[in-house]
Amino acid sequence: MNALIPEARLNDPAGWAMAEALFAELRRIGDDGVGITREAFAAGENAAFELIERTARANGLETARDDAANLVVTLQGREPDLPFVACGSHVDSVPQGGNFDGAAGVLAGLMALSHLRQEGIVPRRSIKLWVMRCEESAFFGRALVGSSALLGQLSHADLDLPHVVSGRLLRNALREVGADMARISRGESLLDPATVAAWFELHIEQGPVLVAEDLPVAAVTGIRGNVRHRAVVCIGEPGHSGAVPRWLRHDAMFAVAELLHSVDLAWKEALERGEDLVVTTGVVGTDPAEHAMSRIPGKVSFSFELRSQSEDTLGGFHDFFLAECARIGAERGVRFDTGRRVDVPPAVMDDGLVELMRGAIREAGVRDTTIASGAGHDSTSFALAGIPSVMLFVRNEHGSHNPREAMTMEDFMLAADILRCAITERANQA
Repeated sequence: MNALIPEARLNDPAGWAMAEALFAELRRIGDDGVGITREAFAAGENAAFELIERTARANGLETARDDAANLVVTLQGREPDLPFVACGSHVDSVPQGGNFDGAAGVLAGLMALSHLRQEGIVPRRSIKLWVMRCEESAFFGRALVGSSALLGQLSHADLDLPHVVSGRLLRNALREVGADMARISRGESLLDPATVAAWFELHIEQGPVLVAEDLPVAAVTGIRGNVRHRAVVCIGEPGHSGAVPRWLRHDAMFAVAELLHSVDLAWKEALERGEDLVVTTGVVGTDPAEHAMSRIPGKVSFSFELRSQSEDTLGGFHDFFLAECARIGAERGVRFDTGRRVDVPPAVMDDGLVELMRGAIREAGVRDTTIASGAGHDSTSFALAGIPSVMLFVRNEHGSHNPREAMTMEDFMLAADILRCAITERANQA
């Protein structure tokens, strides 16, 4: 690695204390009594932005908001006209989530820039930290909003998505935090990809692989894309549970049950063929205004999501899903309204940056391995814009999107050092 890279900070009491204090304050900001809720475009995300901005300025770093209302922290390089190196993640969370999802990447980037500034190290290229708005899809049904807005990847249909509770449109939420809606509505990229030499993102692993392999970190090679329907509605005919025989029923619940069973069998067959695929229905229910034990359900809604590293697999399985909706609808006398389809393509990480990250892992004395990401990340937006991108996963017990996220400070400090070494190496390259 480059001789300008400072020694590892694992045993640096000041760095450790800074990280612990910031994580504690983020927990206080998001505490909902059960887990962490830092809602996008709302008080939780805004307070987290202000915390990061105050800390960055206190450490002598420049801060600004881009035209998508994301926070940008800058360490100027010796040759600031060169394409810069970028890193970052998000600080919003799902409802009753954990404290490390997204925030770990933001704090690791902030620590890297702060340490370089404090040690008087000026890399050749500038290094910028992005704190992205609304990475989670929980409130608007569209993930990666801040990075997608920045890179011209939001459609008019995306901007018209309503908040799941308030109904406020996404375009209005962006406008209220200062985003340039004229440019975003035109699909204009607010950041020229040619000005970015590389994108790095540290993130907790949201699955069990690193825990199972007893490894603290891993370089990420790719990110699954997804196809989503926020709310599929099966419309049948309500009736008395005791008075309508099976052959005359148009039962929405049994139709949905048959559909999901068929999908599950097809998913198993796809895995047996060696395809990469995960299928999830995370929200399902009858209408609470009218459901009852003695009533045949006339309407059932459910969410539907596919994820894969293969666009062909996503497309083929989605076609199967629609065909099953039509078949079961005809056989049971019901109708499936699938609503809007939302797509995020798979993303491939840059081979050169993956090797650079693996080298930084080895120099830290850790066995290096690679892993694919099943979850989506802002890195997807950068990779799809043609910007060389890479991710570093940190071991985290109990998965993610729940209050039991359990990344240790030892693993975080190690990962933060690896990230700092990798971005500094790239920032000093020709």
